[in-house]
Amino acid sequence: MIEVFEQILIEVETGSIIRPFSESAQVICRGYSLRLQRAITDFGADVSFGRIPKKLKEHYGIEVPVSSSRQIIYRHAEQIFEEQQIKGEIKDAEGVKVLIGEMDGSMVPIVETGSDEKADNRKEKKAFWREARLCLVHEQGRVEPIFGATMGSVDDAGDQLANCAIRAGCGSNTKLHFVGDGAKWIAEQTERVFGVQASYLVDLYHLCEYLSSAADICAPEDKRGWLAIQKKRMENNYSDEVLKALEPNLEAEKVPNQQAPVRACYRYIINRPGQFNYKQALEAALPIGSGEIESAHRYVIQERLKIPGAWWQINNAQNMIALRVLRANNDWEDYWKKVRLVA
Repeated sequence: MIEVFEQILIEVETGSIIRPFSESAQVICRGYSLRLQRAITDFGADVSFGRIPKKLKEHYGIEVPVSSSRQIIYRHAEQIFEEQQIKGEIKDAEGVKVLIGEMDGSMVPIVETGSDEKADNRKEKKAFWREARLCLVHEQGRVEPIFGATMGSVDDAGDQLANCAIRAGCGSNTKLHFVGDGAKWIAEQTERVFGVQASYLVDLYHLCEYLSSAADICAPEDKRGWLAIQKKRMENNYSDEVLKALEPNLEAEKVPNQQAPVRACYRYIINRPGQFNYKQALEAALPIGSGEIESAHRYVIQERLKIPGAWWQINNAQNMIALRVLRANNDWEDYWKKVRLVA
């Protein structure tokens, strides 16, 4: 720590500056050494920008304005984001035997301001929530996944999923097992990107939420017993038996959707053919729940982007998510080595 501190002071005094290694994302920070930029970006990946000056003062005895810290972090995050957009291709090679993947979305607080420079931006401000899509892939039997994320379209999310699979060892003969919460865009992207090479399974917990709501109507006196029977049927691929159990209590079409839990459950099942093959997954020791990606949303994205009082412009949110993904994928050292080589 002492050596790092001394090196930072030397570089600050000499004005050593990082040179850009891409014309599209220049890092121009007068008087801020590469080591100092790394320290600032390190703090900014985890805490609010307003806390960075205090941490720098405490650990290194250096005073840096909040505005400068923010600029440095955004510039590096932008470069990281651009590198993560490079699309890979699945090689015509055997690859690993089985890959497991999950994908899901969560909402990030976004703010937009008016484009008129003369106007009061406080009056033009618009705050809303936008979905950030996170995916992960890892080899069966391994616990550390490869992450990808985007604030863009569902196709962008599918491309990130493909990159994750390639990094995890996907080859032309690799079998891919995906689990999701039933959102149609997830199933569509797995099919678009991987075709018949992949299978998609609806998370059993989400299905049971629909079954639980339907149980209030189908078996009000023995909800728990009825639900256990239907769950066991689904785990054994007897979805037809579950549909038969729902049919006698289907609400009329004139009943509003929010008041028709049996009909909602029935449609949830029939509208997702081939996505409830739990028996085969269990026999192959593959997951039937998507809890891994739901947990990852909290520690990869939400832990930083949903701190109290944080509202982001869309581009800044995307770049900060890319920075968080870089850390989650253990690519932090590789990034700074690359920067150092061209600095």
